[in-house]
Amino acid sequence: MNSETMTGGNHYDVTSWPVGDPAQDIGEVINSILADVKSRQAVAGDGGKPGAVIRIPPGDWRLRTQVRIDISFLRIEGAGHGFSSSSIRFNVPEDDWPDLHELWPGGSRVLVDIPLGPDAEESDGAAFLVERSGSPRISSLEFVDFCIDGLRFEDDGSGLPAANTYVNGKSGIRIVSANDSVRVRGMGFVYLEHALVIHGADALSVHDNFIAECGSCIELSGWGQASKITDNLIGAGPRGHSIHAENHGGLLITANNVFPRGAHSIHLHGVTRSSVTANRLHSFYPGMVVLEGGGSENLIASNHFLRDHEPWTPFLGVDNSRDDEFGLLRIGGRGNSVIGNHFSAAVDGRAVRPAGTRPVIIRLTDGRGNFVAANNVVASDVRPETGDSCFEAQVDALLSTDVAEALAVTTVLVDTGSAGNTILDSGTDLEVVADRAANAIRPTPAVGSAMPR
Repeated sequence: MNSETMTGGNHYDVTSWPVGDPAQDIGEVINSILADVKSRQAVAGDGGKPGAVIRIPPGDWRLRTQVRIDISFLRIEGAGHGFSSSSIRFNVPEDDWPDLHELWPGGSRVLVDIPLGPDAEESDGAAFLVERSGSPRISSLEFVDFCIDGLRFEDDGSGLPAANTYVNGKSGIRIVSANDSVRVRGMGFVYLEHALVIHGADALSVHDNFIAECGSCIELSGWGQASKITDNLIGAGPRGHSIHAENHGGLLITANNVFPRGAHSIHLHGVTRSSVTANRLHSFYPGMVVLEGGGSENLIASNHFLRDHEPWTPFLGVDNSRDDEFGLLRIGGRGNSVIGNHFSAAVDGRAVRPAGTRPVIIRLTDGRGNFVAANNVVASDVRPETGDSCFEAQVDALLSTDVAEALAVTTVLVDTGSAGNTILDSGTDLEVVADRAANAIRPTPAVGSAMPR
């Protein structure tokens, strides 16, 4: 049977391809399909190279051979992101497993089972590795509607149970070459040390994915421009980033729901003229959003920041090693605008570090000309409760707004290395700590205080 009959032109199904068994090694099957695409589209001619669609039906498909992609115009699609919390399952006593409705993620699920030796490189553990040199850049790759599951984490000597280390050397998708117009949409990533790593992105779209219980979730490395990270559900581990980007311009980070436990919700290094808007950000530690490396002329607006405490018993005592003076939003750079954000700090005053200090909400560490205006801070001194059920403990914590008293905080702290900033209506005179001679300050009026004439 020839390849045209098997594929229906440029459309392939891994279950009907004659090479390999997708249940035993879907990587071997997809690599064979890619070889067929390249052989049939070897000469561009007037018709160009249209690429192909590879379909992964619902089911469990073990990947023992890395998929290596070096063609453009390729779409790999499944029938559902299949995400299910492996962390909850692994932290349930094993005696309770028979009563669970399911044990593993589902949908069109790729099980990353690549053997890794002690000398393996980071790229060796990627389920899908995209690499091509020369010109033009690799373009128009699409990963749509399937699950990439790293299966298990490993003991790393930290003393944590292996299921909670976020370490296994595995990646979901790793793009190491400059690329244009890549789309990652409707995907599920779970139990991977690195879910999505993309180097040199131009016009990248990471949209409507479920990326959680991974060491780091979205990492844009090297440089990039005009890309967007939108409408995702994201949650990294305590030593990783939920969203990280370096040396990017024109990056749009919008409408993401970022779960707690990531060392940073958003970490930007050398990012300029970009927007972080309308995100819901939740963290158990300071350092939720960090701009450093000279990031300038960025807009951070209309985001909801929630800082509270870990309520789930297996992760008690785990943090990102930042103290409360670090700041929830920390900015080093110039000409950035921080406008109209809401900060909820539900913190046990007895646990503030260093003891006796006030938690810092917004901190400007260096740079000039930053504009901080109309930000609202609600700070509460809470007595958090914990529980063995992840879902119930966290929902109870989110819904609880009963507090004994307000918590004293520093809403804006301007270090001596930063000057020429404008701070308007983002804290009372006592809550804004800055050199009034080096910065323009208009404090929020305190209740009962006289309004300035």
